[in-house]
Amino acid sequence: MTDTPADDLKPGFRSDVTVELVKHTASDADVLFAARVSTIGEQSLDELGKDPERSKGLINYLMRDRHGSPFEHNSMTFFVSAPIFVFREFMRHRVGWSYNEESGRYRELQPVFYVPDADRKLVQEGRPGKYRFVEGTPDQQQLVGRAMEESYRQSYEAYQEMLAAGVAREVARAVLPVGLYSSMYATCNARSLMHFLGLRTQHELAKVPSFPQREIEMVGEKMEAEWARLMPLTYAAFNANGRVAP
Repeated sequence: MTDTPADDLKPGFRSDVTVELVKHTASDADVLFAARVSTIGEQSLDELGKDPERSKGLINYLMRDRHGSPFEHNSMTFFVSAPIFVFREFMRHRVGWSYNEESGRYRELQPVFYVPDADRKLVQEGRPGKYRFVEGTPDQQQLVGRAMEESYRQSYEAYQEMLAAGVAREVARAVLPVGLYSSMYATCNARSLMHFLGLRTQHELAKVPSFPQREIEMVGEKMEAEWARLMPLTYAAFNANGRVAP
């Protein structure tokens, strides 16, 4: 399903997610000065001006032996646009995360909705804990697209009808589905992001397998790419030690 923008309050449909790193204070040096204060006190400030590459062994040791607190002395803020059902999964992650999401009480929500594209596996086989997802048939793909788009149009028309009649936004929004796109800022540190990635992405290097819903994994993959650029030594140690948060 190709992305279609909403125009003049006519529903638009997307199959992607948006993740933008809007600000950060995050580098491998942040891990090193935080770790070394335990042994050299104020001299640890010298780490701020040194090349972290010379101490990648220490970063790997901290990750391997799960000395986690040095990985908390940094910050990354992301702007995320995704379906509401993704955010409801996201907000299960509470330690080390801060969120602010757009409000259906204070603004009229825009008619942009999620419809999976042809690459999204549609059929679940097996039982919980041992299931897998497989490709849908062309008929199933057509059904999903048609049923979702019809439902979205009807719900948004009902929303607009109530707003036009003077019903408060916070009441009228109740008819809107979780496939509606929302936006938020999400702020985390490297340790909390590692925990998120360990649960919300699949990876061949993961020591503990995870089976995330594809849509939140899409968000995780984009966050991971930004973090890997900011803290390459920490990222390498994370992968080398089974992608388990310290």
